[in-house]
Amino acid sequence: MAQAMKIAIVDDEQDMRQSISQWLALSGFDTETYPSAEEALKSVGQDYPGVIISDIRMPGMDGMQLLKKLMSVDSSLPVIMITGHGDVPMAVEAMRVGAYDFLEKPFNPDRMTELAKKATQARRMTLDARALRRELGDGTTIMKKLIGASPVMERLREDILDIGQADGHVLIDGETGTGKTLVAHALHAVGAKAGRKFVVVRLAGEEEETLAAKLFGPMEEGGQQPYVEQARGGTLVLEDIEALPMGLQAKLLAWMNDQGTPPETRVVAICNLQEGGKTCEDHLRPDLYYRLAQMKITLPPLRARGEDILMLFTRFADQFAEEYGCAAPTVTAQEAAQLLQAPWPGNIRQLINIAERAVLQSRRGSGTIASLLMNDHDDVQAQTITTEGKPLKEYVEAFERMLIDNTMRRHKGSIVGVMEELCLPRRTLNEKMAKYGLQRSDYL
Repeated sequence: MAQAMKIAIVDDEQDMRQSISQWLALSGFDTETYPSAEEALKSVGQDYPGVIISDIRMPGMDGMQLLKKLMSVDSSLPVIMITGHGDVPMAVEAMRVGAYDFLEKPFNPDRMTELAKKATQARRMTLDARALRRELGDGTTIMKKLIGASPVMERLREDILDIGQADGHVLIDGETGTGKTLVAHALHAVGAKAGRKFVVVRLAGEEEETLAAKLFGPMEEGGQQPYVEQARGGTLVLEDIEALPMGLQAKLLAWMNDQGTPPETRVVAICNLQEGGKTCEDHLRPDLYYRLAQMKITLPPLRARGEDILMLFTRFADQFAEEYGCAAPTVTAQEAAQLLQAPWPGNIRQLINIAERAVLQSRRGSGTIASLLMNDHDDVQAQTITTEGKPLKEYVEAFERMLIDNTMRRHKGSIVGVMEELCLPRRTLNEKMAKYGLQRSDYL
């Protein structure tokens, strides 16, 4: 979920602070005001989720001193300076120090709103990029995103840990929406190149000549480095590898061969084939395919993950319920069976979509999960039941696990509360939690 952006207004004049705050609040911004630079510095630090609007002329620490302090703490923090008439030289100096922009009094409120909007967008992108870099440097964090207790997910996590520690190139394939790019992130995060460059390139939809220049160069004067240079020493992720033209496949193979052993830059190729009956091998020249597929990971489809479906649905529904400020929908035993039976052609992406729509319709007090599953595709019958039946025991256990998990969340780990709601003796509850891998500490 996107982090909410704030605007901190720093001005020693109360009327000015209030008028700016009121105008920006009417424009949809979350504002907070400070009467001095000293007060602002107590709350605004590195990774501050927003931007600063500050007057230049203030008693005590003035706006220029505040700007320099803020730049020393976080040089990418957007700071918009308010200058008086005749302070243009000072505004130019502020821009040199690192100010995002400046407004000269008397300023147009619409201009201020426009600047605030652009600055908050830039700040959000900066913070998102930082969060991603931290994740890429923290294998524990990103591996936690690969949640699931099914045997196929246990094997996937083991494969990622094993292959991540190796040096060779990797091919990742699997159905759309299964999380292939997330697995590429995880391979980088748990490997020897964690913390180094991680570059993702989408190969589909580019003209061959343009793609060749972007991948290998030469780039136009003043343009960015080619991707192989940007990723040097780290990981280069090539999404839609099947879309790479044959001529560039030969060039990619030659570049990979020139790197030596172990390769300086690791290539992780992602295959996103949509055609029925076709494989990545059908689209790649054999020498490139076998070079990439020395280490191969095939992601399991959601329909093969059993009770993970209910666990994931609950997690996503809880997240959306918190975002929309309402209660998560209660899943009945019949709906749990329908979720388990659905073939999920869109996999995790489709499940996220269904969870969000279930929360929205629950907030309105209408609709069912079954109706969402049926409306998600044209072929109603095909989408509500799979061709492979599951034993009744599997449905019962999956629903039981989901019920205990939901109840533990609702009671924030209170064993007594769960025992009372589910009418279970403590010993029975402990046995079932152990059986389903549920830890009380996860809910506290």
